Amino acid sequence: MAACLLAGASLAGEFWLQPSQFFAAPGTTLTLRVLVGTAFAGTQWAGKSSRVTQLVHFAPAGYTNLLPGATAPDTLHPVVHLQQPGTHLVALTTNNAFLTLDADRFNSYLKAAGLDYILLERQRRGSLQLPGREAYRRCAKTLLAVGSPSASDTARTWSRPTGMPLELVPEQNPYTLKAGASFTVRVLAEGQPRPGQLVQVWQRSPGQAGRVFKLYSNQNGRVLFRLTEPGEYLLSTVHMVPARLPEADWQTTWSSLTFGFRPVSGR
Repeated sequence: MAACLLAGASLAGEFWLQPSQFFAAPGTTLTLRVLVGTAFAGTQWAGKSSRVTQLVHFAPAGYTNLLPGATAPDTLHPVVHLQQPGTHLVALTTNNAFLTLDADRFNSYLKAAGLDYILLERQRRGSLQLPGREAYRRCAKTLLAVGSPSASDTARTWSRPTGMPLELVPEQNPYTLKAGASFTVRVLAEGQPRPGQLVQVWQRSPGQAGRVFKLYSNQNGRVLFRLTEPGEYLLSTVHMVPARLPEADWQTTWSSLTFGFRPVSGR
């Protein structure tokens, strides 16, 4: 029971890729940390390398499968070599882990995660008083600026869907935007726009406490906000559906996107 409660507390936190720096010169090698936590403050993910099913580096001229090298030891050690100037993307996906929580804790977790539609479904099924048996997986993406990104970037690596079961896809390159510019992100579930999806946006700047605000995607699966402050950003979302697995009644997918923001100068 203690293990389940600890797992439940961990599950309610975010999961993201944190590079040692978001802005780098061509030829730089960066280490990526895989973090879990709350309020954009995390600790190293304790999952084994066998949990990772996708770890890909998309560069302006192509992509590299990082999985073989990063998962050779028992723990995950992602390293990315940034040779080309432009915006780079790294994407990581895990397989399922399984968790069972008692009814009260599971219902509280659903409320905290904005999964009220699952509460309604549990009510419809008459299962509000039953334990929650859940399979959960994680998806994380990060964008890196190498050299001086150009607004005329034709590779558009930053906008590339990666085939994750749940992902956040930018429609503008944050590394080419001015302060106060609009920034739009699509929420895709199994490749399809997901309307009404809660997206949390965390922002932190050096010397300042982080802040968070919540948005819901429109009928086309888009959320829009303004990049007003320089710093680091974490966007996260979670989606749950009935599971088709003998070990679980619900399939949960978490997804995140991280990037840095350094406003470009006006002309």
